[in-house]
Amino acid sequence: MRANLQSLLRIWLALLGLAFFVSCSQAPQQLAISGETMGTTYHVRYVSANPQHNPERVKEAVDAVLVQVNARMSTYDPNSELSRFNQRLQTTPVVISRALEQVLRRALEIAVESDGALDVTVGPLVNLWGFGPQARPEKVPTDAELAAIRERVGYQLLTLENHQISKQVPELYVDLSTIAKGYGVDRVALLLEQLEIQNYLIEIGGEMRMKGSKPGAEPWRIAIEKPISTERSVQRVVELADAAVATSGDYRNYYERDGVRFSHIIDPHTGKPIQHNLVSVTVITSNCMDADAYATALTVMGPQRALEFAEQKQLAVLLITREEDGFKEHTSTAFARYLQ
Repeated sequence: MRANLQSLLRIWLALLGLAFFVSCSQAPQQLAISGETMGTTYHVRYVSANPQHNPERVKEAVDAVLVQVNARMSTYDPNSELSRFNQRLQTTPVVISRALEQVLRRALEIAVESDGALDVTVGPLVNLWGFGPQARPEKVPTDAELAAIRERVGYQLLTLENHQISKQVPELYVDLSTIAKGYGVDRVALLLEQLEIQNYLIEIGGEMRMKGSKPGAEPWRIAIEKPISTERSVQRVVELADAAVATSGDYRNYYERDGVRFSHIIDPHTGKPIQHNLVSVTVITSNCMDADAYATALTVMGPQRALEFAEQKQLAVLLITREEDGFKEHTSTAFARYLQ
C-alpha cells in the first residue's frame, strides 16, 4: 500500500512539473483582432499566454460589446435607442438605458465646462453645411437658412434627469459621434480587463486607449499625424501606458468654395465652420470618452482659448496651428511629460 502511494505521488509530481514546464514555455505573445463598428473600423492588440484568450474568442466578445454600443448610440441605425429618440417628435420625457445616460450626461457636463464648444445637437448644422449624409450644398447657406436651423440646435434644449431625457423642441437631433467612439473604446477596455487581459491597445476610428506594455516591457508608441491632407506622415511619437488619446482636426474633411475653406467642424456659437488656424488637437486623459469629447471642444475653441482651457482643466494637450511658414506646436503643462 505504501509503495502504491509513493508511486502515485511520483506520478503526480511528474505531471505537476510537466504542467509547470508547459506553462512557462508559453511566453506571452502579442495578438491582434480587427473589425467594423460605428461606421468605421476597430483594431485591438493585446498580450497574453492564456489559450483562453485566442483571437477568435476575444473578437467574439469584443464584437458583442460593440453591437450593444451601436444599439444604444448609433445614428446610422434607424432602430437604435438614440435614433428612436431623434425620430420621436415630442417633448415628453423618455426613459433611457444607463449606457446612453452615462454618455449623454458626460457630453452635457463637458458642454457646460466648455461654454458650449462641445454640443451634441449640432448635427442639423453639419448637414446644412454639407458634411452629413446629404450632398454638399450648391451654395453657401443664407443667413435665413442658418437662423432657421439654429432655432432647433443647442445643448440647453436637452434635459436629462431621473434617468429620462426630453427635448424642448420636437425637432431636436442628438448626434454622439464626438464622444461615442471614445465610450466604445472604454467599454472594450473594461471587457479585456474582465477577461484578465492587462496589456492592450484599443483603437476605434483613431481614438485609442492602452494599458501595460508589449511583450518584453516595450512601451506602446503612438504616432500623432501631421495635419496635412495630401499625405500621411508623423508629427510626433509619444509613449503611453494606462492612458487614452484622441485627436481632432479639420485637415481631412473640408471643401473649398470661391476661395473659402469650409471645415466639417462647426462652431455652435456661430453655426458656421470654424475659421481659425488650429488644425489639430491631441488630448491624453485616463479614459477615452473624455479624450474624444475634449478634443472636439478644444478644436472649436481655437488655439488661445483651447490652451487656456487645457491649463485650467490640467489636460495633457498638444495643439498644432497652421502658420505662414508651416506648422507650430503648442503644448499644455501636463503634456510636457510626453515630450521626448
